Amino acid sequence: MNSHEGAADVRTRLWDWPVRVIHWSFAALIPALWWTAENGEMGWHTSIGTVLMQLLVIRVLWGFVGSSTARFSGFVRGPGAVLAHLRSGAHEPTPGHNPAGGWSVLAMLGLMALQVTLGFFAGDPDDGTTGPLNHLVSSTAASRMTELHGIVFYLILAMIVLHLAAILYYRAVKRDRLIGAMVTGSRPMPAGTTGMVKAPVWRLIACVVAAWLVGWVVWVGAA
Repeated sequence: MNSHEGAADVRTRLWDWPVRVIHWSFAALIPALWWTAENGEMGWHTSIGTVLMQLLVIRVLWGFVGSSTARFSGFVRGPGAVLAHLRSGAHEPTPGHNPAGGWSVLAMLGLMALQVTLGFFAGDPDDGTTGPLNHLVSSTAASRMTELHGIVFYLILAMIVLHLAAILYYRAVKRDRLIGAMVTGSRPMPAGTTGMVKAPVWRLIACVVAAWLVGWVVWVGAA
């Protein structure tokens, strides 16, 4: 049993399904992008990259208009709060991302957005492996973006390793199971904890439409 699960704990809703679906989609798409690049499946690589971009658009917009625990304003804290959290020996679970985790979310989203953007312009026309917007930049710029595309991938890998290490640390040291809540959307929390406040569905629909439009603009630019 989780050490946080006491007699006064009640199962509390923390994560909405858009956050959870996007989270696990990232976990599936990043290995798929690596595999397609390594095996020369550039058509699939570009298509998967476009899907990743659209999910990023939804997640960023949802970070402003989504449910309470999905909003950046709900979990992004200043350096003081991050240091206090890291120094704290408290084992109480956080209703959402903790201060350190909040910044890791921003870093991961930023790196993925940079990676996708570089990928759209990267490539070498001579071997046919180009992003959909490669023709909009010079060969020198495209070459530089291709190089950076590879570098940013390793930064993303580093963030993934850090993320997994944090999960193991919380499980082994704080006896805090983080994965389960991202699967089910809820977890036992101390009585009186404020859970997630849901956002109306129309906001999610608006985010999805915006993401589709961004993808459409990219492919129009590729034509």
